[in-house]
Amino acid sequence: MTVAYWVAVAAGGAVGAMGRAGIAAVLTTAGGFPWQTFAANLIGSVAIGLIWATLSRMEAAPLWSAFLITGMLGGFTTFSTFSLDVVLLFEQGAWQAATWYVALSVLSCVLGAGLGVWFVRALG
Repeated sequence: MTVAYWVAVAAGGAVGAMGRAGIAAVLTTAGGFPWQTFAANLIGSVAIGLIWATLSRMEAAPLWSAFLITGMLGGFTTFSTFSLDVVLLFEQGAWQAATWYVALSVLSCVLGAGLGVWFVRALG
């Protein structure tokens, strides 16, 4: 990886993180539902589909992907990358792999987050 790649990722990450903070500043948790996270994940998932398809069609330089997808959307939400992975698996006809990926990702990540919370709380 070149220095330009890392600069593109870092710059995109800063933009994405500011966008995520902006959503958190505008939206609230209403009725116990985390609207900020939901909105970021939904916006990021739509954006990654649009950006990936556009960059692929244009045969854009890899630095655009580094800035927009890895950096900006990575700083905004990594759920977008997960969503694109699932879409691409389905497009490749890998239905079983896509289904397992969704199930295992959601279950293991939720359990992992719960385990992390439990561990810290158990330490007192």
